[in-house]
Amino acid sequence: MRKVVMVAGGVNKWGRRAANFRQLAAEAAKACFDSNPNIDHKEIDGFILATTYAERTGVQVHPAPFIAQIIGLQPKKLYMRVENQCGSGTTAIRTAWWAIASGYVDMVMCLGVEKLMIPVHEEIFLNAASAMDHDWEGCFGLTPPAAFAMAAQAHMRKFGTTEEQMAMVSVKNHRHAMKTPYAHHYERYKKHGPVTLETALKSRMIAYPLKLFDCSTNTDGAAACILASEEKAKELTDKPVYLIGTSQVCLHGSWQKATYEWWEWPALRLAARQAYEMAGIKPEDVDVAEIHDCFTISEIIEYEELGWCEKGQGGKFIEEGLSDYGGKVVVNPRGGLIACGHPFAATGIAQAYEIFLQLRGEAGERQVKDAKIGLNHNLSGLGEHHIIIYKRGFD
Repeated sequence: MRKVVMVAGGVNKWGRRAANFRQLAAEAAKACFDSNPNIDHKEIDGFILATTYAERTGVQVHPAPFIAQIIGLQPKKLYMRVENQCGSGTTAIRTAWWAIASGYVDMVMCLGVEKLMIPVHEEIFLNAASAMDHDWEGCFGLTPPAAFAMAAQAHMRKFGTTEEQMAMVSVKNHRHAMKTPYAHHYERYKKHGPVTLETALKSRMIAYPLKLFDCSTNTDGAAACILASEEKAKELTDKPVYLIGTSQVCLHGSWQKATYEWWEWPALRLAARQAYEMAGIKPEDVDVAEIHDCFTISEIIEYEELGWCEKGQGGKFIEEGLSDYGGKVVVNPRGGLIACGHPFAATGIAQAYEIFLQLRGEAGERQVKDAKIGLNHNLSGLGEHHIIIYKRGFD
């Protein structure tokens, strides 16, 4: 198989935007093309659109060809739309990787976009219920906050994890996002300053023990990246970032199908092992990571299942600063889903772009010193996880 390289990327401004679905996509595509002027859009022979709620809030069925048209692409060998809930963006990148590694195409753009902040905001909760098992979970009112709240309660009972430790995840990620101009809450920081532990702990309850600041932010947003074969990449950049490991595991879709305690996530543990083996690295080799902090408890459990600490020690991992600058691995340097926002299908691609910047030494104030190995992770549910590992291709 051929080696695959990321050669460009871009993100638009996230937040409550007046822009429509197509305009959001166009902004991210332009940012992506602007990041590498050596790329000729006519040479892109594949396009993969990731979007979760295009039909419900973007009001567009069959969106891939229309977005390709708007951004000036005419893919001659591959075009499609992928949807895998929160893992859609990473699924798009993995699909492009397969197509390029196989030799079928040479260069693919992946673009993720969501228009979530619609006039009737309450519809978002109906959409969230539809993301669960509609017939067996969503119909009873189970939505992601309630589901992850039960995972948090289980972890607290088993390991003594505290609300303060979960709040520390939020404080860290909001502090990181203060250096991310496209983040949903960026203007809030300018006006009100950093989020404090007291603010996070006193925010209103959503689903015990998860409070407002324990939850990711619904937002409008888009992100794009371009992957190329190693041969093609040599024509386009002298700072390549290689995709060296990837995995995708689905043990079940419905949460009630889990045959294990919710404080452990075996699908993620398996996905991590597969990705590390493919990349030829160990967990401790990862310098910087963008992981799926849809809720603060998620990040804590992910520390454990990704192998950065022992099971049950995730709370202490954040408390001791081991997931921050100067720690074992810098987690969510752009602010994660909690602080940047979570436009579902765009999230995985924005994570990948952040790793791209970090490994090229171009992350500005967010830069992780001498970062060589990066990881991005998404989940689509308790039993569904997606991972890609990246390596700096120059010294």
